[in-house]
Amino acid sequence: MVLAEVRASLDLGRLSEFIHTWWLIACDSIKDPQGRRDLYERAIRVQELTDVGKPIPRGDKTWRELLAERGAER
Repeated sequence: MVLAEVRASLDLGRLSEFIHTWWLIACDSIKDPQGRRDLYERAIRVQELTDVGKPIPRGDKTWRELLAERGAER
């Protein structure tokens, strides 16, 4: 799909963006493979709920709390 877009537009920026995103995902998958599997399982559950019109459950933590747990708080 991305290659088709690049062929049509001749804009390599889209290809660069795709490769950068892929690289981040690949590095994250190697660093935490179980976390990546968990993420995909949660995404599937959310999609299943969405498909049948059910609400998506919310977590009980704020973004700040989640970032602080991961040492990313500024």
